[in-house]
Amino acid sequence: MGKITGFMEFQRQDEGYLPPATRLKNYSEFVIPLTKEQATIQGARCMDCGIPFCNNGCPVNNIIPDWNDLVYRGNYREALETLHSTNNFPEFTGRICPAPCEAACTLGIHEAPVGIKSIEHKIIDEGWEHGWVTPQVAEVKTGKKVAVVGSGPAGLAAAQQLARAGHAVTVFEKSDRVGGLLRYGIPDFKLEKSHIDRRIEQMQAEGVVFRTSVLVGKDFPANVNNWAKETIFPEDLEKDYDAVVLAGGAEQPRDLPVPGRELKGVHFAMDFLPLQNKVNAGDKVKDQIKATGKHVVVIGGGDTGSDCVGTSNRHGAASVTQFELMPMPPEQENKPLVWPYWPTKLRTSSSHDEGCSRDWAVATKRLEGKGGKVEKLIACRVEWKDGKMTEVEGSEFEMKADLVLLAMGFVSPVANVLEAFGVDKDARGNAKASTDGNGCYQTNVPKVFAAGDVRRGQSLVVWAIREGRQCARAVDEFLMGSSVLPR
Repeated sequence: MGKITGFMEFQRQDEGYLPPATRLKNYSEFVIPLTKEQATIQGARCMDCGIPFCNNGCPVNNIIPDWNDLVYRGNYREALETLHSTNNFPEFTGRICPAPCEAACTLGIHEAPVGIKSIEHKIIDEGWEHGWVTPQVAEVKTGKKVAVVGSGPAGLAAAQQLARAGHAVTVFEKSDRVGGLLRYGIPDFKLEKSHIDRRIEQMQAEGVVFRTSVLVGKDFPANVNNWAKETIFPEDLEKDYDAVVLAGGAEQPRDLPVPGRELKGVHFAMDFLPLQNKVNAGDKVKDQIKATGKHVVVIGGGDTGSDCVGTSNRHGAASVTQFELMPMPPEQENKPLVWPYWPTKLRTSSSHDEGCSRDWAVATKRLEGKGGKVEKLIACRVEWKDGKMTEVEGSEFEMKADLVLLAMGFVSPVANVLEAFGVDKDARGNAKASTDGNGCYQTNVPKVFAAGDVRRGQSLVVWAIREGRQCARAVDEFLMGSSVLPR
């Protein structure tokens, strides 16, 4: 694969970034992709390793060594076909996936791993540039109708696969635009929304119908229905469609039950991030949550917290601090212990590089303010022993905070949707549906399937795409008795 001795001759070259001073002026993508010449060299580093652990490290099982070799040989069109055979949306994963495939790379045991993500990014960009990404319209229509609830990566992947199998697919989205988390959860500087828009155009040409501002379910809390203009009851979908795929997100955020939580200026991350995306799209947003001139504290050390950091800096925050409850991870993983699995190690994002103070093993005790507005955060340091957390005596401290953003992850889907359909839930509150054996991705309700975060809980975009593809095959088998769709 690649050049037999390439891994000994060439060093890894990462994609570049525009300098922070430049990228903080706007919400545009700032990654500098590899040139063709650079991609050729990076493809040459792929070893003839015998067992490509990268394939299994990738949730969609991308055939990575094959397209690395094709890029090395300059055959981008065939590389794109190979990439598309397992991944409907490589322009999404090539930008925002954390690349578990690279953690599993055999070369990564003793050298820097192959730059798989950057090569994937280059392949799909070449495909769009040369017009190779075209609609794949089914030659034969089955006459079967499928409703997909949710237009995030799982819903989009399921819808595209089912349409290509000849089914009439309608996607229902409660927001005013298609894309789910891709549209309103991920900042534009990480994923410009034009990438979503051109995929939607492709899918519409393939026969997929999108209905936005439609809430599916009943008895929702008032804040769930902010953008929806129409509500459809589950029984109507079950009556009008031959199968229903629930592909919503794990949208119930983890809260912070401390004194002062009710103060103004304390918000969930997903009350903060989507509004900026709407502004970027040209919408007029009333009472947008802004970090301009404020001392911002982000609670939660994951990707969502990092996105809050990047957005706050673009707003012009006076300062940004990010707290994480867990201890600071090691700068380097213990490769003999964890390879080929995803390692725990210190990860510094591009948003952190733009300006952020980070602290670990910190717990928030209370929030304080005047006139109903938050002004400071009282925290303490904690120790972890045998999986238990204890406060370090005498470690309490306070920090100025005009805006507190809660980015501590998501615990489950919105329960009302599953309850409205009568779908059984697992112990974590997700839709209960197995991925093994007969009845794959089927819930306890006839004709109703579940895939993505609504089934597995909060996860990666690449996992959502995998589940959407596999669920589409299961639905096709359910409707037709067999399926030629790949898993």
